[in-house]
Amino acid sequence: MNTKLTLSLEKEVIEKAKIYAKGTGRSLSEMVENYFRNLISKSEKNNNESNDIEERLKKITGVVTLPDDFDIEKAKEEYHKEKYGV
Repeated sequence: MNTKLTLSLEKEVIEKAKIYAKGTGRSLSEMVENYFRNLISKSEKNNNESNDIEERLKKITGVVTLPDDFDIEKAKEEYHKEKYGV
């Protein structure tokens, strides 16, 4: 089911986006929808990877003794920096 969405954007951006959409044979609505789908997909993928990391850490709980000040969020952040260069 399609639903209308009102966005406020700079006029110049809208005009350039319309020209780009027309040049690629797509509608502006299609481009915006695909952009949002991409964002959602990436977000879900990152959430799944974070869950995978937590599961891997849970599996080694008891096998490895971690320091009392171990910060799991910092460990995940460092993992993502190393993997994605972020």
